[in-house]
Amino acid sequence: MTIEVYSWATPNGHKVHIMLEECALPYRVVPIDIGAGDQFKPDFLAISPNNKIPAIVDPDGPDGQPISLFESGAILLYLAGKTGRFLPADVRGKYEVLQWLMFQMGGVGPMLGQAHHFRIYAPQKIDYAIDRYTNEAKRLYGVMDRRIAKSRYLGGATYSIADIAVFPWLRSWKNQGIDWNDYPHLKGWFDEIAARPAVQRGVEVLAAQRKPLVDDKAREQLFGSAQYQKR
Repeated sequence: MTIEVYSWATPNGHKVHIMLEECALPYRVVPIDIGAGDQFKPDFLAISPNNKIPAIVDPDGPDGQPISLFESGAILLYLAGKTGRFLPADVRGKYEVLQWLMFQMGGVGPMLGQAHHFRIYAPQKIDYAIDRYTNEAKRLYGVMDRRIAKSRYLGGATYSIADIAVFPWLRSWKNQGIDWNDYPHLKGWFDEIAARPAVQRGVEVLAAQRKPLVDDKAREQLFGSAQYQKR
């Protein structure tokens, strides 16, 4: 049965697109244009109460009944469980991967997102914020570079949902103030992941529909008071 994916062409969206492609699961994309405010529509909020993409609806849930999920990390775990892929079955291997998945969810995503915001999108250039999040981006890249120096993949010897979660965020390395020459081990990992056919297909999902954030309305939907209205 076909999984419905409510998404947009962002790093968090691409995580799920890549996982679906890697698992060869049938899916249908429902575009949620976050610059137009689609994320605040009641139908989307019913499955993603935090008004963030991505979310999925799987008509063939664990008990044979439909299930909806939001939060990209939870969706990756669900799809790994559904298919038995990209998450080790052994307990030690599973937790090796999960710690790096949580590293992405708690560190890489939020911190690199802030780096994007203050370096690229903020209406005022605040030196303190730019320096803080650029330095944090560099620190996180360093953590990953040291890991890859001794492990082929982030979660261990095999490709996993940890790699799938991190990769889309590093595609915007220029916007984060990163020089790949400082992270040679991680750059090798990045190039290997980027060459995977399923990854290449995943990052193209909805990419043609995404527009640069140049108008005030889109900025308001993403960064302004629209986020804080009671719904």
